[in-house]
Amino acid sequence: MSDLYVSWSDYHRDIERLALMVHRSGWQFNQIVCLAKGGLRIGDILCRISDQPLAILSTASYGGEGNRHRGSITFSKDLSMTTANLGSRVLLVDDLVDSGHSLRRSISWLEHRYGFYIDEIRTAVLWHKNCSVIKPDYAVHFLDDNPWIHQPFEKYEEMNWHELIQADNQAAAESA
Repeated sequence: MSDLYVSWSDYHRDIERLALMVHRSGWQFNQIVCLAKGGLRIGDILCRISDQPLAILSTASYGGEGNRHRGSITFSKDLSMTTANLGSRVLLVDDLVDSGHSLRRSISWLEHRYGFYIDEIRTAVLWHKNCSVIKPDYAVHFLDDNPWIHQPFEKYEEMNWHELIQADNQAAAESA
């Protein structure tokens, strides 16, 4: 498996490119649902740009050493949202679609729990891997070789409080 390293600037540029893809498609959504954790930053930025409400569906499917082992997906009990009801045209966002099972199951979860509100769900991701069983409606990058994606916030997966304190002390000493 190859590796793809993504900088903060590339990450933010890709979110902006994703926003433009959705906008230029002409599809008018009235709700964003992001899959947490990976889709949180994407959902937040799209929410701010589009001025549409954001709901969060917390999911977990990766764990183990380096958070690289995919297991069964776990869903939160409900959506976290600030509106009384879910919108009828939902843009479901995540950082990537790897196997596609989490995205597919998330769509099913939304339809099962909120189907009476939803007329249409479209999906948007930054990275779409070739090995996925589902094709997202919007994707900035199609990755034919299925690399492991090293996102800029990955360092926090391995960091602990002691290391954060050391890094802060070092930064303070360097700026003094």
